[in-house]
Amino acid sequence: MTTNARATLLVAGLMETGWAVGLKYSEGFTRLIPSLFTIGLMAGSFYFLSLSLRDLSLGTSYAIWTGIGAIGTVLLGMVLFGESRDTARLVCLFLIIAGILGLRFVGGE
Repeated sequence: MTTNARATLLVAGLMETGWAVGLKYSEGFTRLIPSLFTIGLMAGSFYFLSLSLRDLSLGTSYAIWTGIGAIGTVLLGMVLFGESRDTARLVCLFLIIAGILGLRFVGGE
């Protein structure tokens, strides 16, 4: 995996986290500014994911992208919206991380 492709994939994943949280703030796309911000992050996330796919495998990249989005969204849900922080949820987050790492190292990238 090239450093540039990794960085691009990281940006895509962070933007995915941003648009997922933005969906909450947009209140079903009924609030203009949060809706525009969310749509911009969606477009940016897909764009950066597409750039990373020039050098990375599809399956592993997609898993990393969605994993970053899922982990970031759950963590921000805990911080911003007071969602549960119980042990079972934290274990599940660890399993997502383990799965991503497993794909990364088994995939040979």
